[in-house]
Amino acid sequence: MTWVQRAGERYRGGAEPGIETWHAFSFSGFYDPDNVRFGLLAACNEENLAPGAGFDEHPHRDLEIVTWVIEGELTHEDSTGHRTVVRPGDVQRLSAGSGVRHSERNAGADPLRFVQMWLTPAAWGGEPEYEVVRGLADATPYALERAGAVLHPRRLADGARTALPDAPSVYLHVVRGQVELAGERLGPGDAARLQERPGLHATAVGDAEFLVWEMHGEPDFGY
Repeated sequence: MTWVQRAGERYRGGAEPGIETWHAFSFSGFYDPDNVRFGLLAACNEENLAPGAGFDEHPHRDLEIVTWVIEGELTHEDSTGHRTVVRPGDVQRLSAGSGVRHSERNAGADPLRFVQMWLTPAAWGGEPEYEVVRGLADATPYALERAGAVLHPRRLADGARTALPDAPSVYLHVVRGQVELAGERLGPGDAARLQERPGLHATAVGDAEFLVWEMHGEPDFGY
């Protein structure tokens, strides 16, 4: 099965000044019973923060939160003592475990745009964990051991082709440029949800950057 969600079909959130958010799934005040999650993925939000804007300290638990900065700089602070500036090409992971609080802000002078993705861990609880991988190279997999999922960033030149992972569930989100996939052309903010579709390839139309989630497990809701 292949299902494509266009950028314009995402739910627009972010009522606070300087914040604009586009949600791929039910989130916060928006609920669609037919679009709650896909595999282990419970959120894929594209966030746009003006200089000085941000999210004040708030709690999370039992989530794997992965952030990919597209442009600008994201300042992260959390209750375990981390204070980090995340830049384009970095991967940030916050494993909330039994509970953590954090804030996210654009402390720079330029607009900030990033994609944040929430995944359900394979087991609940445990100590929070935090990691930033600087300048993750193209096609270098980033594994979330607590969730049984792998993130594959892709940056392709025009006409380049890459194989997608053979997994029960695959999610592809276009960050920049255009991608041809399974007879569809996807642009910035578009996403494809693939189930049991082995042997697929994605081809760049112009220079393209996109994120691919390889998911092998099912969500554990702790009960």
